[in-house]
Amino acid sequence: MIKPFRLDVPQADLDDLADRLARTRWPDELPDAGWDYGIPLARVRELAERWRTGYDWRAHEAELNRHPQFTTEIDGQNVHFLHVRSADPGALPLLLVHGWPGSVVEFLDVIEPLSRDFHLVVPSIPGFGLSGPTRERGWSQHRVAAAFAELMARLGYDRYGAQGGDWGSGICRAVAAAAPENVVGVHLNYLPTPPTGREEGLSEEDRARLDHIRRFAAQRPGYQVLQATRPQTLSYALTDSPVGQLAWIAEKFTEWTDPRSAISDDRLLTNVMLYWLTATAGSSARLTRESTFGSPPCPAPVGMAVFAHDIVLSVRPLAEQLYDIAHWSEFDRGGHFAAMEVPDLFADDVRAFFAKLGALTASGGTR
Repeated sequence: MIKPFRLDVPQADLDDLADRLARTRWPDELPDAGWDYGIPLARVRELAERWRTGYDWRAHEAELNRHPQFTTEIDGQNVHFLHVRSADPGALPLLLVHGWPGSVVEFLDVIEPLSRDFHLVVPSIPGFGLSGPTRERGWSQHRVAAAFAELMARLGYDRYGAQGGDWGSGICRAVAAAAPENVVGVHLNYLPTPPTGREEGLSEEDRARLDHIRRFAAQRPGYQVLQATRPQTLSYALTDSPVGQLAWIAEKFTEWTDPRSAISDDRLLTNVMLYWLTATAGSSARLTRESTFGSPPCPAPVGMAVFAHDIVLSVRPLAEQLYDIAHWSEFDRGGHFAAMEVPDLFADDVRAFFAKLGALTASGGTR
């Protein structure tokens, strides 16, 4: 059963948040620390003060509620999603999947332009935000993918595209493997391309990218190690302290974005709110624990958008050894949260990929 959903946070929860923010116990900081030890104290204080005194949750709650939202139970798990139908009844359905530490907020600025050509389905990953915590072991990216394939079938979509970055990248490739007869193409804005043993003939730029990927893999980031090994231990601090949750997410939004990007503090705080209000710091971290890293198979054509300031930059010859690369774009602006940072470039590239496949002129298969 699919049930309509409307976000209406109890005022008591907002009052509790304000009280916790006012009583924050701040850590010390070395006078010359900068970013050498993590996100600087001054930046977190600035964000926390904005959150406590200037941020209007009700306005952002209303923005989310302007889009039709629903929940349904799949495989024993609640799944929340936005479902925005195009005015064109024959539009192609498109599954948009966020990552960590993102949420459906990542796509708010591309819903309007993309809905001109697509029926949009924007789910919260189980364990994240408005889908709420997962309740049992085994919720890996492949299980999430199977749930999303079921969601699209439940909505009556038998022919659709998928788009994702971060976790959404692996999930969307796995959706195509789970529903190969249904997925016409997968557009990605993040695709790690580890060494394959067949790197001869790479350009100097591609070798530099591959060297960076090797260094990144050899020095696994601290957040990833914690979430992959001790998500429960981490969850106590992040679930009890709003400033702890804020710092954990804000650090990544700073490090992984183009310095020229204009993600507003309020947009960042709205994203943090979806983790805080739902107490999903721990369950979202469990996805790292439950999943294996690698290159999931993808039988559908792949479109790749490389944004210059992403965590790692894909190497096309290596990607072509793994997937049917039907479209490749390189952008000198944008980073890991491309739909938030450069929504115009992001939306145009998604549209260009599916147009190249000839998928925008056919019926989406709605019931």
